[in-house]
Amino acid sequence: MAEAADDRLRLLIERVERLEEEKKGISDDIKDVYGEAKAVGYDTKIMKTIVRLRKMKPDDRREMDLLLETYKTALGLD
Repeated sequence: MAEAADDRLRLLIERVERLEEEKKGISDDIKDVYGEAKAVGYDTKIMKTIVRLRKMKPDDRREMDLLLETYKTALGLD
């Protein structure tokens, strides 16, 4: 029984390691895309903000925009 549990644990650990390696590969690919965008003149900081905004639910994005405008007005930034 203990041997089966040890095998199961080893397989799970190996699976996590493979996924971590894939994650690193994807992360490197994303960096390459941002590098390509920067090379042709795009602002990667703004691109990352847009990616983050597109992940948000529309209601959450509207709420954030409203709060941002409220804070900007309170600080006299507009």
